[in-house]
Amino acid sequence: MHTFPMSFLSIIICLLCFALPVQSAEHAVDKLLPAPACADGWVMDGKVTLYDTDSLFDRINGESELYFPYGFEKLAYTRYESRKDPRIALDADVYAMGSLLDAFGMFANYRRRDSTAATIGAEGTISSSQMIFYQDRYLVRLQVTGAAAIDQDVLLACGKAISQNLPLNTKRPKELDAFLVPAIVKKSERYIASSLLGYEFFRRGLIADAVLGKDEVQVFLVLEKSPDAARGAFDRYQAYLKTDGSSVRVTESPGRMSLEAVDPLYGAVVIQQSGRYVAGAARVKDRPAAKQLVEQVLARAIKE
Repeated sequence: MHTFPMSFLSIIICLLCFALPVQSAEHAVDKLLPAPACADGWVMDGKVTLYDTDSLFDRINGESELYFPYGFEKLAYTRYESRKDPRIALDADVYAMGSLLDAFGMFANYRRRDSTAATIGAEGTISSSQMIFYQDRYLVRLQVTGAAAIDQDVLLACGKAISQNLPLNTKRPKELDAFLVPAIVKKSERYIASSLLGYEFFRRGLIADAVLGKDEVQVFLVLEKSPDAARGAFDRYQAYLKTDGSSVRVTESPGRMSLEAVDPLYGAVVIQQSGRYVAGAARVKDRPAAKQLVEQVLARAIKE
């Protein structure tokens, strides 16, 4: 009888343990949609269909490219028919995104300032024809077909049934805490996963509208992995402005770089870099007020 050293057995056990979560996660995607019904009188028509990066366009042709920068992995789709009238149905989509922040990013692409809030997941919106919410790294979309509208209670019931199958994390991304300042317009926050402001040197970050007195400005926060990377983004932006012929004023203080200039696309800008962040305000009219706003955002970002 052969015996294996304990160290060898330990290695085998560890490898199996590392493999199990991946298999479970892949298997779980098609189990996120409730069966056989998502609400009283709304039953699943057929089975759950899965889509990946190669087939997503089959489900949402024309929109699929929007999802890829946000780490899209899989989509689980099914259809729930009304028992009272099978011509009316709910299309249910659950997207597995790259992270909680990515799921928020896609949610914010669809949310509007005047959207009616739905108390579900981390954040949601609802109307008489659709509901969208995100929870953990999942984005959920429910869309009515065959009718212009249905009772919102049906959408809520179906959404809550899906929510119960998702990870219990109902928190918003911690990165959004940087925008918890009075001047920021609520529901205007967005996460841009690639080329913030359209500049490739601002790889990714948050952007929102803010009101300073009677003026509306755009405030943004570039998220980098390290202080060196953030300083590199700051320097490349400075170089870009100088190449365009803009007048650039740069000042340095311990642990912080500051810049004031006129951006050819966004007008007057105020920018600061500290730690792994670059914060700024664009379309500025009141520079002292904008500078104070940027300092508030940057301070909250660094605190987190």
